[in-house]
Parts: sequence; C-alpha cells; structure tokens
Amino acid sequence: MVLAGGSGSRVGADRNKVYLPVAGRSVLAWSIDALAGAPGVGPVVLVVRAGDRDLARRVLDEEVEHAAAVEVVDGGATRQGSELAGLRALAARIGSGAVDVVLVHDGARPLAGPALVAEVLRVARESGGAVPGLLRADLAVADGAGGLVAPARLTAVQTPQGFRAAPLLAAYEEAEREGFAGTDTASCVERFAPDLAVRVVAGDPRNIKVTYRHDLDVVSGALGR
Repeated sequence: MVLAGGSGSRVGADRNKVYLPVAGRSVLAWSIDALAGAPGVGPVVLVVRAGDRDLARRVLDEEVEHAAAVEVVDGGATRQGSELAGLRALAARIGSGAVDVVLVHDGARPLAGPALVAEVLRVARESGGAVPGLLRADLAVADGAGGLVAPARLTAVQTPQGFRAAPLLAAYEEAEREGFAGTDTASCVERFAPDLAVRVVAGDPRNIKVTYRHDLDVVSGALGR
C-alpha cells in the first residue's frame, strides 16, 4: 500500500508534494516502483485524495514502470482513514489468504531500496511485523511538563512498515470503532494487536521522506547517482 494523501504546504508547493518532479519523474512514481517492482509484492494499492485521482492516473500511465500492478483507491480524511480504505480494498484477498502481509509505504519516500523492502517483507512474514528504524542523536521527546528531553538513544522509524494482513485489518477496524488515531501503522498495531510480534529492522539513511523543499535536491542527487 502506498499512501499519497499529503500536501505541499511545507515544501512550499501549490500541490500535493508527491506529484512534484524529481530526477525526471514524480516523487510518487519512484515510490510506487520501489514496491511494485519488488519480488513477492503485488498488488500495490495506491491510496489517493479523491481530488487527485486524475493526477494519479496520469502518473501511472506516463511514469510508473509497473503500473499494471497498481490499484487506485480513494483515501480518508486522515492517514489512518486512508490506511483503512486501502486495507478494506484488500479485505477479500486478506480473508482468502491471497494477501498474507501488507506493506505500508509513504508516497513521499522515493528512495526505499529493494533490499529494505525485501527485509521488511521477510521479517513481517516470519515474526508478524517489521518496522525500519535508525538510531538518531538529533531527536527529542516531550517530557510531559512542557519541555523536551533528549535521551541518548532514540529511533526514527521509516516506511515501508510490514504486518501480517489479517491482524492488521482487524486492528484497523477496531481502531475505527473506538475512534483511535495513531501516529503511524505500528502505533495502531501496538494498541489493537498487542500479540503481534513487531521487530525493528535496520533502516536506510537514504530513505528520507520529502518534507521540505531542500529534500527534493537531496533526492534528486541520490537518484542521479
């Protein structure tokens, strides 16, 4: 599943940032092919804003190498709502066992490499869930009293995050009933599928998320190399 429901506000763009060009294609095209071209992955569900559907279809038709493997679904008002929409599109195949693991990937992460995708898929199948993470020394957390503390070891998580499909769908349906909204896929699994063993796998420093304008320059340089 590739999530493409963001905006361009922090990038300073007049459109959803995933449709901005980088190294000859849109950010989204690179992100889709990172999953669609990976062994053992398919189909790819692309979750878009309803107003972006025509733009998404144009990207698929003109830029995506593996477009035939992509299904387009309208997302919700939040990230969690969009993930649920994507999971519901796969529900019949999850129920039949045709889809055993779901990988959830940010459309704004165009540099996810095949080795990372393969490792997340392998560990999710083996253990129940897998989240890529990198130890970072430049992060801080709220201390509950209006301040910040910077522990020596904090992990920045990335995508794709992978989970066994049936418990993931059940967790999201339960979250919908309770009105719970997590910060990412793993937080919802932690709350509603606590018996699912989720392991951290080594993330990739190059797998950045396009958030600000200068990130496009970084991604362009990396893809150029």
